Amino acid sequence: MAKLRIVHYINQFFAQIGGEEKADYPLEYRDGKYVGPGLAFMQAWGNEAQIVGTIVCGDSYFGENIDKATSEVVEIVRKAKPDLFLAGPGFNAGRYGVACATACAAVEERLGIPTLTGLYVENPGVDMFRDKIYIVSTKNSAAGMRGAVKVMAPLALKLARHERIGASVEEGYIPRGQRVNFFERERGARRAVDMLIKKLDGRPFVTEYPMPSFDRVNPVSPVTDLSHTKVALVTSGGIVPKGNPDHIESSNASHFGEYDITGVMDLTSDAYETAHGGYDPVCANEDADRVLPVDVMRDLEREGVIGSLHNKFYTTVGNGTAVASAKKFGGEIAQRLKEDGVQAVILTST
Repeated sequence: MAKLRIVHYINQFFAQIGGEEKADYPLEYRDGKYVGPGLAFMQAWGNEAQIVGTIVCGDSYFGENIDKATSEVVEIVRKAKPDLFLAGPGFNAGRYGVACATACAAVEERLGIPTLTGLYVENPGVDMFRDKIYIVSTKNSAAGMRGAVKVMAPLALKLARHERIGASVEEGYIPRGQRVNFFERERGARRAVDMLIKKLDGRPFVTEYPMPSFDRVNPVSPVTDLSHTKVALVTSGGIVPKGNPDHIESSNASHFGEYDITGVMDLTSDAYETAHGGYDPVCANEDADRVLPVDVMRDLEREGVIGSLHNKFYTTVGNGTAVASAKKFGGEIAQRLKEDGVQAVILTST
C-alpha cells in the first residue's frame, strides 16, 4: 500500500530560521523536505505516511499578508495533491496559531482536503476556527511537542483515510460544537451513579458535560473623592517607549514593562509606539495617547479632577497571551501599585 501523502505547514521558528527577528520571513515551499516537528511525525507514522513537502512562513508575514499567504498555501497544496494538510502544532503562539488554523480552514473549504492542526485551548485560532476544522488540544508551549504528536499522528491518519472520527474525548481534539447520536456502552443512569460515587469518594472522574470555569472577583468600594486620589495607567495595548526596550512580544507576551513618565505630558510619536501585533498599529503609533491617555490624565491632574497621576505606567500585550500569564502579570503589577500608594487604576485596552 502506498504511503499517505502529507503537506506540512510550520513557522520560521520551527523551521530553525530564527525567532521574532525573522517573523517577516516570506512564504516558501520545500518540496520533498520535512523540517523540525516533521521529523517527529514521520517517526510516528512509520511506513504509513510521509511528508511530501513543507510550507514555511514567518508569523508576521502571514498575518500582514493574510489573503495573499492563504492563497499561496492553497495553491501549493492543490499542486501537491496530498491526502492531508497538517499545520503546526502552534501551541499558544497567537499569530502562528491563527496562521495554522486559517490555512487549514482555507484548504478544507477550497480543496476539500482534510486538515489538522494542534493548538492550546486559549490560542485565538481556536475560537476563530474550532467549528470548521479539527484542532488537537495541546499544552501551552513547545515543551508539549511529544504529547501533541502522540495525539495528532494517529488522528491525521484517520482523517487522511476518511475513516470515522470518534468523539473529541476519544480522539483528543477540541470539541467542535457538533452533536452526533450514538449508542454508549452503558446506559446513562449507570454512568451518572458511577460518577456520583467517585465524586463522593474523592476519586477522579470525568464529567460528560464540562462547565466553563469563570473567576469570581469581588469589586472594591468605589472611589469617593477623585480630587485626592492617586491614579495609575495600565494597558494591555502594548504601548512602549520607542524601540520596545524590554522586547515585549507582539503576541503571547511573557512579561510586562514598567516605564517612568515623570514630567511626560504627552506620548509623542518620536518617543512611544505600540508593540501589539493584534491590531493595526498606525493610529497608536501616530499618537500613543489614543491607547494610553497620558495627555488627558495630565489635563485632569492640572484641573484638580484627580489628585495626581502615578509617575509610572505598566504595559503588556493582550494578543494571544494566556490567561495564566495575564493573572500573574496582574498580581505583580497590583503589588507594585499598592507599594507606591496608588489608590485607583485605569486599565485600557485596544
